[in-house]
Amino acid sequence: MSDVIVVGAGFAGLTAARELSRRGRSVLVVEARDRIGGRTWTTERLGRALELGGTWVHWAQPHVWAEITRYGLQVVASPEPQRAYWWADGARREGPADALLALLDPGNEALLADARIWFPNPYEPLAQPGLAEVDRLTVAERIAGLDLPADQRELLAAFWTLNFNGPVADAAYTQALRWCALASGSWPLMFEACASFKLRAGTRALAEAIAADGEAELRLGAAVARISDDEDGVVVTLADGAELSAGAVVVTVPLHALGAIDVPLSDGKRAAIAAGQVSKGCKPWIRLRGEREPFVALGGADWPITFLQAEYHEGGDTLVVGFGPDAARIDLTDVAAVEEQVRRLIPDAEVAEVASHDWVADPLAGETWPMQRAGQLTASLAELQRPEGRMVLAGSDYASGWAGFIDGAIESGMTAARTVEAILGRS
Repeated sequence: MSDVIVVGAGFAGLTAARELSRRGRSVLVVEARDRIGGRTWTTERLGRALELGGTWVHWAQPHVWAEITRYGLQVVASPEPQRAYWWADGARREGPADALLALLDPGNEALLADARIWFPNPYEPLAQPGLAEVDRLTVAERIAGLDLPADQRELLAAFWTLNFNGPVADAAYTQALRWCALASGSWPLMFEACASFKLRAGTRALAEAIAADGEAELRLGAAVARISDDEDGVVVTLADGAELSAGAVVVTVPLHALGAIDVPLSDGKRAAIAAGQVSKGCKPWIRLRGEREPFVALGGADWPITFLQAEYHEGGDTLVVGFGPDAARIDLTDVAAVEEQVRRLIPDAEVAEVASHDWVADPLAGETWPMQRAGQLTASLAELQRPEGRMVLAGSDYASGWAGFIDGAIESGMTAARTVEAILGRS
């Protein structure tokens, strides 16, 4: 019998396991995949190591930056875009990257003006009275209420479709405000934190460093079917029928995958699962023939691929990362279909290969990065963070701060470890 079982070896699970084991607790981590990292995944594709899941980090994200410092890891910058392509007023546009940012600036300044009013301390996201009224609003509704030219309104909707990896018609306005508040109220800093700096050795280097810095036992290929809790402790039943016992359990399963486990949950938690997050998009890596200058491209909010960013030159070609709001809208194994979308903004583009992972269809994820829908912050976050007997949820889905990022997962894992320590102390 272990003191603690941690379900899932993503950043939340690895962090919780490290913290608890370093406090002298016996910890067993069970992971259904054959690897650690969860919704981050550094793997070899298109001739080099690529991130198929979570990627970017920043010093404005305190938890992940502390871990980068702890393990002496290095970050590198994505290329500074020189060229921009975008869609506005029914036509393709092209110009310097600064021109696109200038078009995005008035809308974001207006949309996010109240970020520090509603979230003066963004790590206490539920503190402000009256927040529930604001939380009912969607990003689409707020954009519709702004006094902007049509082209800026279009671009703003596409920009936030990118950020949510899903439709802004469902996206919580408060989620946008939270991100901006975490970046000290600056939308350019927020945007920099979202997609500018990455780990030189990949996210797997950080995951491996955390996993090695403790005494937790790790079992890969161990899917969980059921969790039960009684006065004697918890029992975690694996898909193969094996039963594991512990004094407490940390469950780091994403919200969209949590319902697949037979686990005792409150009505409030089940309602949150039923409502789900907004994110349901895709992240293709695209190999374009020829070396192109660094560029950024922003298409329509309703396009299958909304955003493109040049990241690497490889073998005389350009590797581009893209994002689209609905994984079901495009078959990323169809190179011709991807090329058709890319050419909407870059007419002479030739797509050689595409690599991706469908996180939405992945039963262990069911979503990309977690982004709240309207009303979810005030209706669900406190309940999702509340322990369920001897069980604690952890993960970027349940973070107080940078929800949707590696930073949020680490924050949540730290908090879960402290909560579990208190539970065990009462036993």
